[in-house]
Amino acid sequence: MGPTRTTVVRSADPSLRSAVRLALLFAAIKLVLHIATNLWQAHLGYGYFRDEMYYIACGRHLAWGYVDHGPIVAVQAKLALALFGKSLAGIRMLSAAGGAVRIFLTGILAWSLGGRRPAQGLAMLCVLVAPLYTGLDSFLSMNSTESMFWMTCILSLILMVRAEHAGVRSDGLWLLFGLSAGLGLLNKPSMAFFLVALLAGLLLTQQRKLLFNRYAAAGVTLLVLIALPNLLWQVHNHWPTLEFLHNGRVENKNIALAPIPFLVTQIVNLQPLTVLVWGTGLVWLLRSSLARSWRWIGITYLLFLAIMMALHAKDYYVVPIYPVLFAAGGIAWERRFAKSKGVAADRAYAFPILETIFLIAAIITLPLSIPVLKPDTWLAYTKATHLDRINGNTENEASSTLPQFYADRFGWQEEVDQVTRIYHSLSPQDQAKVGIYCSNYGEASAINFLGQGLPTAISRHNSYFLWGPNGNAGDVMIVVNGSSLEEMRKYYTSVELVGRLNHPLSMPYEHRKIYLVRGRLQNLTTDWNRFKLYI
Repeated sequence: MGPTRTTVVRSADPSLRSAVRLALLFAAIKLVLHIATNLWQAHLGYGYFRDEMYYIACGRHLAWGYVDHGPIVAVQAKLALALFGKSLAGIRMLSAAGGAVRIFLTGILAWSLGGRRPAQGLAMLCVLVAPLYTGLDSFLSMNSTESMFWMTCILSLILMVRAEHAGVRSDGLWLLFGLSAGLGLLNKPSMAFFLVALLAGLLLTQQRKLLFNRYAAAGVTLLVLIALPNLLWQVHNHWPTLEFLHNGRVENKNIALAPIPFLVTQIVNLQPLTVLVWGTGLVWLLRSSLARSWRWIGITYLLFLAIMMALHAKDYYVVPIYPVLFAAGGIAWERRFAKSKGVAADRAYAFPILETIFLIAAIITLPLSIPVLKPDTWLAYTKATHLDRINGNTENEASSTLPQFYADRFGWQEEVDQVTRIYHSLSPQDQAKVGIYCSNYGEASAINFLGQGLPTAISRHNSYFLWGPNGNAGDVMIVVNGSSLEEMRKYYTSVELVGRLNHPLSMPYEHRKIYLVRGRLQNLTTDWNRFKLYI
């Protein structure tokens, strides 16, 4: 008689029911935190983050791909806008939910690796207080959902190993793996590097046997089918994402860290003291006899970290993988202090001194990841606490008095107000044919999202280039850029400086000029291919 066609996970498992309840509690705390802080940000006067408005623009041009990101965030933006309108907290709701799912999966991962409530609680608390997770989940982006796809893949494999040990079958889990991996590829290209590291981690351990059956082939086939439309889109558009990544390296756009500073940044991003948990988890995965079946997880992390270092990737590209290390770390602490009062009583808050320190540190550093203080108060607070020495920028552009993550929330409404004023100063004949051209996607997206009654703004920047000039020939244009009068007169017969953007808190490169120009010397539509800027 063959093995039973089931899995090791059963709804009647009391430890699973307890883990799910605890994980839902932590996830709810995470969700409430972000709803509350986003409502508070609107009260303080912080606006939309520049990328949020860009993703909303992408949601209005739904496609299987975009120059600088995957298609899922565009769907996320369109759905959030449909459900919640232009509410700042509403637009960010799905990202907050993505962060809540990360917390939930951390708890379930700790359970799946053999941890009880003390391990689950410690692991989820660490993910809850990690500053970078808090920051990434506080605005609309694809980064908030990355861990959801990555950790679902790892959880699927863990459950397969558990099923094998129990002598039961788990064929359907490969379909869950393929679904999550395929959607992860549509979410962000970095999923591909994670899958390569994961494959290598399995091949280097005894768990390689999971790969050699028809159900694994079915999961991989599903993965490929889900990701294929994006691949075809890339081919059809001449591989724009590869060009975007190449240009970023050539132009030295991003800060490139050497291996040691890169690793130090990982520790800082996750709250320095939590290395006591995730670092311990990594050691437990690689060395403990009790974790022999999970070696591939530790190897996957090391390989992925090495790949990101070699590629000089942004430091936060590694962050989606840490929930499973926190889960393993929770188990290591639970085993090490098995005789302590809290662990013996199976409490979720079993390490009160350590966990209280984590919470206090999280409260102190919260203003670095979420703008909960007015700008002047923030500057005074970070100076007094010496937190101003922490530079969270990932790009080489000079920042304003605020870090880029905060500065990119200022100046957009002021830009829209000036362009609106200029537009309404035109004659009805000019208004009927005027176009608006912006030098980057932030400026164009602000006009298209915040403006009312204005023509659709165009740009050459990233996906805006693919959307084209919108029929503008260049007869009458409102142009937002940093060019001088002399430079503009090379392209137009009439150039008039009619406004300036100089919000003191915005990024320096957003201190732009606004021109009213007429009579482009070469038709903008026919000249559009020369405009492409992927960076």
